[in-house]
Amino acid sequence: MPRRCQITGKKALSARNVSHAHNVTPRWQKPNLQRKRIYVAELGRFVRLKISTRALRTLNKKGLLRYLRDEGLTLNDVT
Repeated sequence: MPRRCQITGKKALSARNVSHAHNVTPRWQKPNLQRKRIYVAELGRFVRLKISTRALRTLNKKGLLRYLRDEGLTLNDVT
């Protein structure tokens, strides 16, 4: 499974380290992904997701099904 948020699609970005002497080397900026087991009250069951912490904050505020609907996704798209 790739390092990608299942809801927002966030993934690692390519960046550059720049030293004081202006030596440039490549590096990766990885998203803060967490594996979470989320209870969906409407379905009466748990769902396991790999999501970014930003998505987790929004999910706590809105709820999973409403958040997925706002993103144009269904539960089958992310599980």
